[in-house]
Amino acid sequence: MSEHVRVAIVGGGPAGLAAAAALAGRVDGTVLVLEREAAPGGIARHSAHSGYGIRDLHRVLSGPSYADRLAGRAAAAGAVLETEAMVTGWAGDRALEVTSPRGRRTVSADAIVLATGARERPRPARGIPGDRPAGVYTTGQLQQLVHLHHRAVGRRAVVVGAELVSWSAVLTLRAAGCRTVLLTTELPRPELRLPLRPVRTRTRVAAIHGHGRVSTVELEDLRTGRRERVECDTVVLTGDWIPDHELARAAGLALDPATLGPRVDAALRTSRPGVFAAGNLLHPVDTADVAALDGRHVAAAVLRHLAGAGRPASAGVELVAEPPLHWVAPQLIHPGGPPPARDRLLLWTTEHRRLPRVTATQDGRRLGSRRLPWPAAPGRVFRVPYALVRPADPNGGPVHLTLGS
Repeated sequence: MSEHVRVAIVGGGPAGLAAAAALAGRVDGTVLVLEREAAPGGIARHSAHSGYGIRDLHRVLSGPSYADRLAGRAAAAGAVLETEAMVTGWAGDRALEVTSPRGRRTVSADAIVLATGARERPRPARGIPGDRPAGVYTTGQLQQLVHLHHRAVGRRAVVVGAELVSWSAVLTLRAAGCRTVLLTTELPRPELRLPLRPVRTRTRVAAIHGHGRVSTVELEDLRTGRRERVECDTVVLTGDWIPDHELARAAGLALDPATLGPRVDAALRTSRPGVFAAGNLLHPVDTADVAALDGRHVAAAVLRHLAGAGRPASAGVELVAEPPLHWVAPQLIHPGGPPPARDRLLLWTTEHRRLPRVTATQDGRRLGSRRLPWPAAPGRVFRVPYALVRPADPNGGPVHLTLGS
């Protein structure tokens, strides 16, 4: 069985739903959103605390309310939201293999938007030794257990991480009646100043112990090497994100070695014509409202593609993040072409700078240098004005971005 649509969007989280709302009704044909979960909305659907929708909807909503609002907007615009639909592979350059309770079929499209998001690495991927007891979760697993399935967790929890998603885990534990006794981070300071103590910095989880259920976590002080055990029955592993890039890899799209997501230009075009990407698949991980704004942004490029606009003649100018900057998104720009979403470059740093100075150079020439009034900190996306690289020579070499104090 085969089906053709005008636009296929893979992923019904904030980026995919925002793209669908922006495209449906503006294209001649079907805009189809393929979501593998039972309902659209992404991570926000099972994140019951508030704080969603500030940048895109200009209001403060709980996660489920935000998910419902985005899904409602996409449906009202005329998009088709298909849930329990798993995209298992490719059947051509712009053709997807889809499996659902309704059967298997091929969906071809004139444009495809990949909005598959990101996930936290589970314990095996982090290489934490010790026993294999129950009671070890990522934040997403915890939230689904508590908010979707209404299951109980333990009584005493250690949260590994001290960033925004860690606070989300603490709130979920609190809703389940589980007390957070400690947060730990390997960094010299918490990525987020949380209204909670204690927070152990420069500390790693050396092992997890327990038979049947977690009983203790073994912590190591990275400064002294001293180890101690903390009693708990629940461990939540937060942060350490990786994009859900399996579909992008299967397509043979060019991937960025730092983000592990598809390489894109400022219009969010991937290396394959007619295939675009948006949201946390590109920059793991940013807030849900920024992912939604990515979805709105990619819609303009999709419309230009559907109208017959060709790709830029040049390959573009590469952006290179120099240490302690770890990655930059987008990775390519076309000077004189469309700027990135919100006129911002997104970067990730491994070191803290309270009032950072960012400098852009190309072929030994300084394009710009600016001291920014907001900090650059590990564990959160660092935003840099696009104006810094706007003077780049379209025929020049890579633009290097450096971070100073």
